[in-house]
Order: sequence, then C-alpha cells, then structure tokens
Amino acid sequence: MTRLQFLLLSLAAAVAPAIASPGPEPVRIAFIEGLSGPFANVGEAFYRNLLFAVENVNRLGGVQMPGGARPLELQRFDGKNSPENSVAALQSALEKGITLVANGNGSAVATALVDALNRHNQRSPQSRALLLNYAAVDPALTNERCSFWHFRFESNSDMRMAALVDVLRSDGSVKKVYLIGQDYSFGQAFARDARARITVARPDIEIVGDDLHSIGKVADFLPYASKIKSSGAQAVFTGNWGRDLTLLVKALKDAGVTARVYTFYGNSLGAPAAIGESGIGRVLAVAEWHPNMGTPSSRSYHMAFRNRFSAPEDNYQLARTQALVELLKIALERARTTEATAVARALEGLRYEDSALGGLTAGWMRGEDHQFIQPLVVSVMQRAGSVDAPFDNEGSGFGFETVKLFDTRFTALPHRCNMQRP
Repeated sequence: MTRLQFLLLSLAAAVAPAIASPGPEPVRIAFIEGLSGPFANVGEAFYRNLLFAVENVNRLGGVQMPGGARPLELQRFDGKNSPENSVAALQSALEKGITLVANGNGSAVATALVDALNRHNQRSPQSRALLLNYAAVDPALTNERCSFWHFRFESNSDMRMAALVDVLRSDGSVKKVYLIGQDYSFGQAFARDARARITVARPDIEIVGDDLHSIGKVADFLPYASKIKSSGAQAVFTGNWGRDLTLLVKALKDAGVTARVYTFYGNSLGAPAAIGESGIGRVLAVAEWHPNMGTPSSRSYHMAFRNRFSAPEDNYQLARTQALVELLKIALERARTTEATAVARALEGLRYEDSALGGLTAGWMRGEDHQFIQPLVVSVMQRAGSVDAPFDNEGSGFGFETVKLFDTRFTALPHRCNMQRP
C-alpha cells in the first residue's frame, strides 16, 4: 500500500463516523401516486402539497415521540394510476416497514389499496398500515366499503354534489342540464348523485344528456361538446379531473358552448387557462378552500406556498393536505408510536382548527366512518386582480371568487358505514 493510499484510507476512517452518525429516524409516509402517464401532473401537484405540509411540520420541530423529535419523510412510489401497479407499490412500501400510506388520485386505485390493506392487516397484524386518502371521493369508501384502515381527508362526492346543487337551485335560468363524466366508480357515482339531487332540488329541470367516457383515453372531446351544444343545455355537470377535464373544457370552448359548467375541479390543473375568457362568470368549482377566501390567514397560506413553489404552473394548493399532515402529527404524538392500530384510534375524532380553511367552522375526523368533515365553498371563475379575486390559478390570469360557503352543519351528511374494528 502506498503512503497516499494509506492516508486516504485513514481519512475515510476518520470521517466515516461523522458521515454515518444517524439523525432521528424519520416517520416515513409512502406516497403512492400516478407519477407517470396522462395524469402525472396531478400526482406531482399532490406531492407538492403534501411536501409543503411535511416541511411545515418539520420546520416547527417535527413529531414529538418517545426518545425525541422525529421528522416526517415522504417516500415516492409510482402507482401509474393503475390499481395493479399501486397495489404492487403498496407491497414495496410494506416490505420497507412503512405503516403510513398516502394516496388519492382515483377512487378505483384507492379502493384497490383499501382492499389490499384489509387483507394484509388481517394476515400480518405485526406490520399493519393505514391509508390516508386526500382525493378519492367515491362515497362507498366511507359507506358500504368503509374500513378501519382507511381515513378520507377529502369531502366525498355526495358532499360536494350537495353544495353544487344547492347553488344550482337558485339559478332559475337553467332548465336543461347535461351530465358527463369518467366511466369508473367515482364518475358513475357522480352521475347517479347529480341526477338524484337535481331531480329533488329542481324538478322543473330536464336532464338532456348523461355520458360516461373512458378515463384518460379520450383525445378529442369535440363530439361530446357538439352533443352538449345540440342538447340546448344551460348547465353542464362534470366530475372530470386532470387531462380529461382540460380537454373537455377546451372542446366546450371550441364548440361555442355557453352553458354554465358546474365542476368539482374546474379551478385547478390547467383548467382555467384552457377555459380562458369564456369561463368568466360561467365555470363553477367546489372545494374545501381557494386562494381568494379573503381572510388574512388564507392570504398568508397562499403566499407561503407560492414562495415555496414559485413556478406559476405549480401554483395549485389544497388545504386538506395540510389538515391531513397536521392531524397525523397530533395522532402520532398521542399514540406515541407509528403502529397503525394505535395511530388509527388516535386519529378518530381529532379536530382541525387551522384558519387556512378561511376561518370557517373547524373540521374533524368522524370516528364512525373515518370521513373528514370540513367546510366547502363554491366559487366562480373571474379575471384575477379584482377585489374578490386578487389571486390567479397557475399563472392563468384567472382566479375564482366565492359564491357560497357551506359550514359543517351542511356538509356532515349521514353515512352508511358498518365498520369492523380490530
């Protein structure tokens, strides 16, 4: 061995302990999402929102656990928006010993993950895990298919639909409505609930169309837009999201459809830019929050996110991901462990008091069905820069202003969950 080799080995030995000295073991969260394929932009948007919330918790000292504070850590797994691939990603996370899983993009995926966790947790009680759902809105997930191992932080589609239809109720100009959505569990539930609620709220309205299309596979929505225009509908209801929403609204614009568009996600992920001027005063969205809620805390939340993710196209924010991470932190500290059963029990009944929701009634995790009960707001698209819509969405030049706020007395719909507990 040369003197140089000896010195290099000695140096490596000297610095090895410093390099290897571990910090606190992080509390790992497996983030399983479609990070490739047609809905990759949706998955990345959810990742940014969860990362922002995780960084906020870590900045304030992390999670106080026996033995000291521990940071939260997101580990990414590409589920490719496929139930099969997402279940395979779940298995990889479980093999790493991860007990907390975050997912939401697609109710079919969430359903497959819940089923897989039910089987795994029954078979392997020593390595149980939880699913923290921030976006899959199929009502069945907290009703007929509810699970002790699943917590939903997004309002389900029945809750969102009730708010949209309540706004429609007062719009006497609408006599014909067209329904269009994606052909899978959520899209089907959206159509059923829209038809039922509209019929009760406005029996004078005629449903003039009810189309379901393949999810993520339609390249040209112009034939659908032409049917909508020919129907004479004054309002369109759609639960489409991601590329399917963007392409649909582009087609409606190109076909000259002047109907009001009632959406779950029309305020996000490219939709405002795709809609453009034609959406002003015409495109409505429902969510738990939007940047123009008008409170000082809401503005602060919006600006902090914008400062963290400065690219205009990244400016899509969710309050519910902040609630998810903050409630998880509280539950972990109360449980004093990452063991899934203890964390689940600690999550039940927890309240979220943060004012980022716009100063509305605080939300809480309902223990009977593991559905997060939170306020909702219906907003309408406007050109950004006005008093009521100062901020735009994703650099589009268009923002949303509040039409109507719904507190938890309205949104806390009954459930049909008969939960089996360990």
